[in-house]
Amino acid sequence: MYLKKLHIDHSLFPTKNFYPFNLKVLQQTLAIEFSTPVTFFAGENGSGKSTLLTAIAQKWDIHIWYKNEFSPLIPNKFAGLLYTCLKLEKTEDVPGAFFSAQSFKRYADLIDEWAVTDKSYLKYHGGEPLTTRSHGQINMQYFRNRFKIKGLYLLDEPEAALSPKTQIELLQIITEAVNNGNVQFIIATHSPILLGYHGSSIFDFNNIPIQLIPYQETDYYRIYKDFLLNREKI
Repeated sequence: MYLKKLHIDHSLFPTKNFYPFNLKVLQQTLAIEFSTPVTFFAGENGSGKSTLLTAIAQKWDIHIWYKNEFSPLIPNKFAGLLYTCLKLEKTEDVPGAFFSAQSFKRYADLIDEWAVTDKSYLKYHGGEPLTTRSHGQINMQYFRNRFKIKGLYLLDEPEAALSPKTQIELLQIITEAVNNGNVQFIIATHSPILLGYHGSSIFDFNNIPIQLIPYQETDYYRIYKDFLLNREKI
């Protein structure tokens, strides 16, 4: 494991009235220890799992590709400051990458634009333009090639554009990367398929404080199982 432990220093919180610092799950969690090559963050929308994943990326100094958008909304000035309250215990300072289904399209567009004049930008993407395929195919092309590189990989809902069959293929790609011994994954997900990865750790953000939970006790497993067993009653 490259990231061994994460500490949340509550004394550094700039506020407790605005997101994400108003989340009780963050206010009452002191630390998260990483003991397996694949760790999942699970929880409802707004539980803070993606926000904490992003903060880890910022603290690790991993670049995050944001899509430039104009918005009439008044921004929350505290939204991107959680990383300033984190302490990371590392075993090795390795490169890292952050994947978000929300922002990856912007990354793919830029890579293809740069590759027009320099094909080397496609070196770690299968040697082919990223934007000539469907959203899900683009993502899988990235996973297949990027995960061959040693590093810490933070994935925010990678299942968003993937069919169930392709999610299983993603698990196979992750397994191959882990077996090579050069990677660590932290994945925020709603997918019961991904959460079923054998030997992983699952941290449940629906519990306060954040705590480890067995796969069969996750909401996703129970909800999908109940639906499949009782779908004729719905």
